[in-house]
Amino acid sequence: MPRCEASWLRRTADYVFGFSLLVGSALHSPQGFLFDLDGTLVDSAPDLIGACNRVLRSLDREPVSLTLARQWIGNGAKRLVERALAGSFDGEADPDLLEKAYRLFQAFYLQDVCVESRPYPSVRETLERLRGAKKRLACVTNKPSAFTLPLLKALSLEHFFDPVVSGDDLAQKKPDPMPLEYVANTWKVRPDQCLMVGDSISDFSAAKACHMPVVLVRYGYHQGLDIEAWGADAVLDSFDDLANLLAPSGSDG
Repeated sequence: MPRCEASWLRRTADYVFGFSLLVGSALHSPQGFLFDLDGTLVDSAPDLIGACNRVLRSLDREPVSLTLARQWIGNGAKRLVERALAGSFDGEADPDLLEKAYRLFQAFYLQDVCVESRPYPSVRETLERLRGAKKRLACVTNKPSAFTLPLLKALSLEHFFDPVVSGDDLAQKKPDPMPLEYVANTWKVRPDQCLMVGDSISDFSAAKACHMPVVLVRYGYHQGLDIEAWGADAVLDSFDDLANLLAPSGSDG
């Protein structure tokens, strides 16, 4: 988001901590915040791709570059492994080979789920502010549950979120709206009373499908797509831009 636009939003909309968010032409006061994990809260690509490359080497295949494979993240771990086997975003793999490779990936990644993974700048501080303001926080990820909690715990982030919804916890995962609707139902609020914060088309599509406002971050895993064209309620340069949209209620800037 250009700085001038962020400044305009700060002057025009009160936000988040007893404040309001400008969504379209209406002011919205979020009751809770739903955060994607990989590419939004945490840069987990080095460990994800590291595990994929261990799989590829064990199968006598060439490893993939981190720069390329970052764009393959966002549709679940098994799809990431399939893309690594195929060497492309749209590629497919032999089903039997994929099952073997995914079993290897699960073992390798669980061993090293948080070696190089780190929260993005200002994530922890912003979550602390939200929690201090008594806002409900959830983590909604397509990552399998076997990896989600170990990663959150390794980074001391798990205590921020209730609930944590992983990709295999429900019958459907993002881009289906089911995980977002589940969180809203758990909190006993409507989806349009919440805010989704993510980085991918899956996050955006899931939010739009249940009429939940959505903010996207530019630094995440966009799968090579132009996030500016999707029509999110806001697009932020960094996680602390969420806080930069803050203004005291009634402030005129």
